[in-house]
Amino acid sequence: MNKETRLSFIKQNDNSNYLKTMKHLILLFALILGANIAFSQVYPNKYLIEFTDKNDSPYSIQNPEEYLSQRALDRRERYGIAIDEYDLPVNPQYIQAVADIGVDILNPTKWLNAVVIYTTDPSKLDEIGALPFVKGVSENIVGPGNKTLPEESDLISLNKPFGMNEVMGGLAQNYKSGTSTRSLNYGQGYNQINMIGGIELHDQGYQGQGMVIAVLDGGFSSTNDMAAFDSLYMNDRILGVWDFVGRTANVYQGSTHGTAVLSTMGCNLPGQLIGTAPQASYYLLRTEDTGSEYIIEEYNWASGAEYADSVGADVINSSLSYKTFDDPAQDHTYGDMDGHTAPSTIAADRAMSRGMIVVNSAGNSGGDPVWPYIGAPADGDSVFTIGAVDPGGEYVYFSSIGPTADGRLKPNFVAQGSQTVVASTNGGVATSSGTSFSSPISAGMSACLWQFDPSMTNMDVLNAIQMSGSQANNPDELMGYGIPNFGMASLILKGFNTDIISETGDIDVFPNPFVDELKIAYNSPDTQSVSIQLYDITGKLLYARDNITRKYGLNYFHVGGLKHLNHGLYFLKIYSNNDIATCSLVIRSIGKVETDCFGRASLAKSVSNKNCIRVSYLWTWRWCGFSPSHQGEAPKTFGGGDEVFFQSNCIIKKVCSRD
Repeated sequence: MNKETRLSFIKQNDNSNYLKTMKHLILLFALILGANIAFSQVYPNKYLIEFTDKNDSPYSIQNPEEYLSQRALDRRERYGIAIDEYDLPVNPQYIQAVADIGVDILNPTKWLNAVVIYTTDPSKLDEIGALPFVKGVSENIVGPGNKTLPEESDLISLNKPFGMNEVMGGLAQNYKSGTSTRSLNYGQGYNQINMIGGIELHDQGYQGQGMVIAVLDGGFSSTNDMAAFDSLYMNDRILGVWDFVGRTANVYQGSTHGTAVLSTMGCNLPGQLIGTAPQASYYLLRTEDTGSEYIIEEYNWASGAEYADSVGADVINSSLSYKTFDDPAQDHTYGDMDGHTAPSTIAADRAMSRGMIVVNSAGNSGGDPVWPYIGAPADGDSVFTIGAVDPGGEYVYFSSIGPTADGRLKPNFVAQGSQTVVASTNGGVATSSGTSFSSPISAGMSACLWQFDPSMTNMDVLNAIQMSGSQANNPDELMGYGIPNFGMASLILKGFNTDIISETGDIDVFPNPFVDELKIAYNSPDTQSVSIQLYDITGKLLYARDNITRKYGLNYFHVGGLKHLNHGLYFLKIYSNNDIATCSLVIRSIGKVETDCFGRASLAKSVSNKNCIRVSYLWTWRWCGFSPSHQGEAPKTFGGGDEVFFQSNCIIKKVCSRD
């Protein structure tokens, strides 16, 4: 199968039920989009027609399989989300009645219950407005005249949401080389994923497998011809494409902005750049017209997000931001950034309410003295709004700031958006700057984190990411909760308590059993210097690390290079500058180990040390061969994530084995 065959509107699949469902969706979209789907570079008079209701529709809440894919239905069932009227398509009878007046039907939006039309005859608007089910007819939502796609070299000069302050550098062949891990060689892209603890998840095997990300952008020029994305196309992980601007199935012309955005997630160039979700699948959706800026693009955005929901996407990345337009009459005000006014914001929150994750760039106007604040849809109360930091983790001046007009904290968190490594259409990689790139870096890792525990809701995922942030205890309007640590976030999803900060702190050590490294997370009662020591059961010191500075609140670090250790029992001790010692029994054995210690459901305080710390087991273990007083009892099974405590002065003499 050649590449062009694979890049149809919806990827074909051998499963007949899948084909039946997706063909129905295609027909539904074809009906809505109308007969004229030829790409055009001339966009005169377009209008938004809003409807009063969805009455007498051929679609019903009781039969959602007629307009939602099975994957979309599965998402709703998984998170207990009921099908409601927002899920119903715009009534096709209403659309047909509007079309019969003699106008062209463009994109519908079911979440806004409206349709965008094209006409050169203003008198048609009066006829449409007289229809009993028409709520209103907007003013012209796109300016008159011709507009053509700019050359990519001219993009920076445009006052576009992703053009301002976003600079494509030269090829990064001499960029500082990255570091390979056990599984992947990130090359020049190492810093941007290591900064946010993404390698932790990748090394555990969470690289986006089975997750679907929809990318809403301004074009994906050359994506289908670049080595950076070969693995996506060869493995049929570009699931579908659609251009909501030109209404075609060709998104591979015009802007390369979406190409660069996609590369931060889906690129697979070992030794140069590995994206944050290299094993995920993608939909490429063009909603942005890079030739000009009009509010019609927010309605395109809504249509694109609805499409992403219908086909069952898990995550949406949108590196787009809307505030002012080429027609000043369409401009938003800062007061509109209240989470429920801008069309794209309403659509973004609708998408979140359907169970998806929506990740959006904060914008690049942080240096604007008049409006340094975020734009739509980043003001959405459920949207993951992403600001930018430089390679050293410092705030970048152009990253748009919060709060929202109604006083909510934004951005939610930050990632590298300055000197970000992206795939170049000229081959190899280049550097680029803008929140357009911190957003997809975060979107890809959010998909991997959700893959880690898909039982969690989108808001559970957001909370875990925020609580793992470098500023979790003092978020601000520049960086939100700060730079996240996705390894730490995975632990939070598993139940690590980020709220309790006691005298000794709340501590977790994982994984258990470990292979070659231990990860330690704890809530520190103050900013302090910490030392850690690892001993075997004979008391021999195997590892020591001193003077680790850790801040008040949530902290995370790991002990590596332990692969040489034999199977057995080990003690990890942590000392603070307050002379508070903690101890933990760490188990590395995958087979049998000898111990007289037995798990307890409550803290076992030894005589010598009252501060034994908690170990959360991520596997189910069965303990047998207890001390003589327990012989003959049935083995005790601890479930995954159970809190298990051990005395620190155990005598090794009995045999236990893992289930």
